[in-house]
Amino acid sequence: MTEPPQTKEPAFALPAGTDVPTFHVGMDELPWVDLGEGTELQILHVDLTSGLWVTRNRFKPGTTIDRHYHSGLVFAVTLQGSWYYAEEPEAVNRRGSYLFEPPSSIHTLTVPADQDEDTIVWFAIYGSIISLHDDDTPKAISDARLVLDGYRAYGAAIEHSLEGLIVIGDS
Repeated sequence: MTEPPQTKEPAFALPAGTDVPTFHVGMDELPWVDLGEGTELQILHVDLTSGLWVTRNRFKPGTTIDRHYHSGLVFAVTLQGSWYYAEEPEAVNRRGSYLFEPPSSIHTLTVPADQDEDTIVWFAIYGSIISLHDDDTPKAISDARLVLDGYRAYGAAIEHSLEGLIVIGDS
């Protein structure tokens, strides 16, 4: 008995429209915003549809960021220097360290005062950051839209092009 020929379906097929461009942001294409108290911020990418904002932060030695709450996921890669959360001082992030923060995490970012260089960290943040008073009431809220609007205003004020800034979902 002869078996009928088998036709094989491909195990995988690319969906239509997959040839889309990538986006690149050079290290010095976008301005650093001085937030005061030893912190500078460079926005790289904002996706308003998902609430994602990607930043590079530069912290001077001895900088402490207010205790804060994250409503969504956070991913961090330390590019230079070191830092830790005051609530977990044994978990020091150094150059090359990767950190994952689940939603609802609360902590106080701290940069050691005794280091000789600035600390630079890449963050991908989903949702809001809520800075807290000592009694856990909200002090300030930051999210993708607020950060984007503030960064654009800063760019306009210093007459710096933000052409390289990756923005998705802004109409």
